[in-house]
Amino acid sequence: MPKQYRAAVIGRSGHGDYGHHLDEAFDGFENIELVAVADDNKMGLAAMAKKHNLSKAYADYRQMLDETKPDIVAICARWIDQHRDMAVAAAERGIHIYMEKPFCRDLAEADEIIAACERTHAKLAIAHPTRYSPKVAAVKRLIEDGRFGKVLEYRGRGKEDRRGGGEDLWVLGTHVMDMIRTVGGHPLWCFANVTEGGELVGKEHVRDGAEGIGPLAGDALHATYGMPGGAMAYFSSVRDTAGNPTRFGLQIYCSHGIIEILEGTMGPTVCLRDRSWSPQRSGKEWQEITSAGFDTPEPLSEPRYFTRHGLAIEDLLSAIEGNREPQGGMYEARGATEMIA
Repeated sequence: MPKQYRAAVIGRSGHGDYGHHLDEAFDGFENIELVAVADDNKMGLAAMAKKHNLSKAYADYRQMLDETKPDIVAICARWIDQHRDMAVAAAERGIHIYMEKPFCRDLAEADEIIAACERTHAKLAIAHPTRYSPKVAAVKRLIEDGRFGKVLEYRGRGKEDRRGGGEDLWVLGTHVMDMIRTVGGHPLWCFANVTEGGELVGKEHVRDGAEGIGPLAGDALHATYGMPGGAMAYFSSVRDTAGNPTRFGLQIYCSHGIIEILEGTMGPTVCLRDRSWSPQRSGKEWQEITSAGFDTPEPLSEPRYFTRHGLAIEDLLSAIEGNREPQGGMYEARGATEMIA
């Protein structure tokens, strides 16, 4: 019989709400009972308690953690100004954590969260669902088997909407940074250029960023990273230049072709097996990559593969029971934060 877990959720209605449905992260798990919710917004708290049929609802998340003593807590709020405090409060009580991205506001906060988790052996996973994608696992196998030759470049972009520039880097770039790290490892060095209205940013451009980010500047940025093995990685975001369909995602340029990964547990993943990178000249066509490889029908059909958080929660439970780091654990989350900050 699987081990049984008690879970709770923390949200902040009006200040990041419940992120990308993190309050539903435990749905479908017969061995996880959702027992309580905390939200400092009275109306939001009532709505969430009703949604999940919960009798235990708290305005103070610390009181909830103390009184209900969950095994796992989902830190759902998208705004990150309270992520450090919420995560440390849970970790100090030995409670395992699944939390919305971005991880936190800077590396100092990241280190405080990690230290608290290390002291109590609490496991922490962050909601970077693409890391758990079976399609990304297939991409890694294809690269490792030499099917695309040598990796030369990783090219990532944000959504480049009204948030383009610094905000896009934080809010959506964290996904791209984690994709780069998942496939290519941790960068060795970085340099970047950040501008506002065409001028290099200075203190006069700094403002209080949205979503609890803190000091923020730039409506355009371009970052270059040196990767293990000699490849280069790039991330760019320019405000109000969004693609339709979106360019948000990662393209991997290899000596034998291009691979494109879009965000999500089973997000669209395609490849161009063309050494010229120019299908108009070569006549080559883009092919779908599934969990079984390229141009092969997707063999996975179980609903768990198509939820946003299910595979991450499965891995978190496995990490708890096996006393290992989750695939998308706190050290990986810190690494993505380092690429941003």
